[in-house]
Amino acid sequence: MDRYLTDEHIRLRERVRRFAEESIEPVAGELDEGATFPWENVKTMGEMGLMGIPVPRELGGMGLDEMSYVVVVEELAKYDASHAITVSAHTTLGTSPLLNFGTPEQQRRFVPPLAAGEVLGGFGLTEPGAGSDASGTRTRAVREGGGYRINGSKIFITHAGVGEIFTVTAVTDPERGARGISSFLMFKPTVDLERARAVGTGHRDDLPFTEGLRAGKKEDKMGWRASDTRELIIDDAWVPEEQRLGEEGQGFINFMKTLDAGRIGVAALSLGLAEGAFRAAVRYAAEREQFGRRIWDFQPVQFRLSDLATEIQAGRHLTYHAAWLKEKGEAFSKEAAMAKLFCSELAMRATLGAIQVLGGAGYTSDYPVERMMRDAKVCEIGEGTNEIQRLVIGRHVLAEVMTDPVEDSSFREALEPAGSHTT
Repeated sequence: MDRYLTDEHIRLRERVRRFAEESIEPVAGELDEGATFPWENVKTMGEMGLMGIPVPRELGGMGLDEMSYVVVVEELAKYDASHAITVSAHTTLGTSPLLNFGTPEQQRRFVPPLAAGEVLGGFGLTEPGAGSDASGTRTRAVREGGGYRINGSKIFITHAGVGEIFTVTAVTDPERGARGISSFLMFKPTVDLERARAVGTGHRDDLPFTEGLRAGKKEDKMGWRASDTRELIIDDAWVPEEQRLGEEGQGFINFMKTLDAGRIGVAALSLGLAEGAFRAAVRYAAEREQFGRRIWDFQPVQFRLSDLATEIQAGRHLTYHAAWLKEKGEAFSKEAAMAKLFCSELAMRATLGAIQVLGGAGYTSDYPVERMMRDAKVCEIGEGTNEIQRLVIGRHVLAEVMTDPVEDSSFREALEPAGSHTT
C-alpha cells in the first residue's frame, strides 16, 4: 500500500502513461529538434482534463487533489519535460492565481477556458533587472481613468507566445517597495493563431484582449525546447480596475504564495526526468554486452544505478510530502523548497549518470538521455534558483531552531528577499 497514492491516483497515472507512450514518446525528439510547440498533444491533454486537474468541477476542472497534479507532471516528465512544464506552468502559474486571488466574476469568466485547455495561461513576473530579486520589479502601473496605464517588460515567460491569459505584476506604489506591487489580468491573442484554429484549441475570440500587450522573440533554449518561452512586452497598455487581481499592493505576497506552490511542480517534473533517465540506463545496462558480459554485471554500473534508485526514492518522498502538506492546508514552503532543490539536482545527476552508463550511445540523439540532460538543467534555475532555495530553507531553519519566535518586524523584512524567485 502506497502511503500517498490511492487507487484513483494510480489509475490516473496509468492513463497518463498510456497517452505518453502512444503520443509523446514517438515525437518528443522531433519536437525538441525543431523547437515545435505540441499543439495536437496539448489539445488531447485538455480533452483528458490534464490542464485543469486541481480546478473545482464547478469551474470546469477535474476537481482532483494536489497529489493528482504531482502524479501527472511526474509521469509526463518521464517521457518529455516540455509536455510536463506545459501542464505545470499552465496550472500553477497560469490558473492558480485566478483560483486563489480572483473575484468570483473573474473566476467564472476566465477559469473555465483555462481548465479545459481551450487557452493557455502564463505568469509575468521575471524582468531583465528582477530575477532572483523579484521584489525589484520595474514594470509600472499608474492609475488612469478607472484603471491602470502599464508599461514594462517580462522575460523568460512560459507561454508568452502561445498563451492568451496572463497574470502580470507591476509597481503601483514605488514608495512601498515590495508592498507596492500589484497583480493584473492581461490578455493577448496567441502568436500561433492559424495553427491554433486548425487544431481547434489555444484561442478564444471573446477574451478582452489588451491593446499594447505582445510577445517578443521566441527564446532558443538548451532544454524544454518544445515549450514556448518569450519576452512579454507591455507598451502603454490600459487595464480596467476590474482586471486587477487581488488587492492593490498584495501582488508580492500573492506571487510568493503562487511560486511556493510552483516549486512542487518543478520538483515533480525533476523527479520524472530522473526516473525516465534511470529507466533508460537500467534497460541499456541489462541488454548491452561488453567483454562478454552484460554491463549491468559490472559492479561500478550497479553501484551507480543503485545510488540513483535510492536518491529517486528519497526525492519522491520529499515531493509527495510537500504536496500532501499543501493539500492538508499545512505550511509547506520549506518542504517545497527542499523538494525542488533536491529533485532538480537529482535530475542532473541522474541524466548525466545515464549518459555515462550508455557511453557513446548516450551522447547521441538515438537515445533520449541527452535530451533529458538538457531539459534537467533549467530545473536548477527556474521557479527560483537553487541558491534561492537554500536561502528559503535557511530562513525556515533559523526560525525553527531559535528558542524564541522571530517577532521583530525588521528581521522578518530583512529575510523577505530570500523568497524571491525567477520564473
